[in-house]
Amino acid sequence: MLYLDHAATSPVRPEAWEAMRPFLTGVYGNPSSHHTVGEAAASALDDARARVARTLGMRASDVVFTAGGTEANNLAVKGIVLAALGRGRRNLVTTAIEHESIVESADYLRRFHEVSVTQVPVDAVGRISPDALSRALRDDTALVSIGHANNEIGTVQDAAALASIARGAGVPLHLDAVQSAGWLPLRELGADAISIAGHKLGAPKGIGALAVRGRVPIEPLLHGGGQERGRRSGTENVAGAVALAVALELAEAEREEVAARVGQATRVFIAGVLDAVPQAALTGDPVNRLPGTASFTFAGTSGEAVLLELERRGVISSSGSACAAGSDEPSHVLIACGIAPAVAQTSVRFTFGRDPLPDGAPEQLAALVADAVRAVAGS
Repeated sequence: MLYLDHAATSPVRPEAWEAMRPFLTGVYGNPSSHHTVGEAAASALDDARARVARTLGMRASDVVFTAGGTEANNLAVKGIVLAALGRGRRNLVTTAIEHESIVESADYLRRFHEVSVTQVPVDAVGRISPDALSRALRDDTALVSIGHANNEIGTVQDAAALASIARGAGVPLHLDAVQSAGWLPLRELGADAISIAGHKLGAPKGIGALAVRGRVPIEPLLHGGGQERGRRSGTENVAGAVALAVALELAEAEREEVAARVGQATRVFIAGVLDAVPQAALTGDPVNRLPGTASFTFAGTSGEAVLLELERRGVISSSGSACAAGSDEPSHVLIACGIAPAVAQTSVRFTFGRDPLPDGAPEQLAALVADAVRAVAGS
């Protein structure tokens, strides 16, 4: 079996598993407990926080551990906007291609807190124009929330330029880096808040983080014991935080080599599919894209049928976001890029991991995809 759905989740790295294991067995204390067992856990949590912060270019006190990327995005969007309501800022600026956790957080703020939501349009490859962002900002804008790299089509935004525009207007920028962390540099982008998820990096599911600069007020969504400096109550997942720190550091250390290698393999695969399948069209930006993401539409077929045929042949892929799996609706991301609904429903996404592929594998995989599409189209 060849697993090509790493944008949905990746296996736990052995190094992350070994690092977290002691905190599931011997060092199992509650980090809020004032005894030696609890203090040992608290020390490990502090160390993990500092390591995550260092990799993201933030301070340790900026990092809030969460249960994953969805919670981190909810905390960023709801928390920062809710904290700004008292200052008369009732506008949220985002885009038409965001992850469901951003889309639905924005809808919640609109319905229950009378926040106006401005969606910046994207072009045909999913890119945001800095000028369009500048025009969208208002005097009462509380936050700009943008995905650094799209989870369906892999398009990467010019985050540094967007952050500069937001900063010039005095508006904080939240960057959803769940897909880009470990693949792209994050330290120098100038974002005020960054969301990441452990299971995209080689840590287990159930751990994530939001790094939000101390100058940005944020309202907690969870109340209780006051953990995470009052920003996220609940006993911390110490083992998960340790694993996240290790996985993030390793991914950052390997980033340039892995991105170059995986990017080259993906480009060969994309060229092979486009050459072998007449109706194939690449979605997303052909240049500014995540190294390991290749997403296509195959007009005249069924995307779900192609997925099933590929799985029958030993290849695991997806139709897009795992968070929207099971929906009969065409992808809102593809629709925002101007793709017709009927064509959008033929999409298939392949996302490669960090492990090297055998020689000739991208070409062989492209031929296998072509065979699967022909089998579906001829059935």
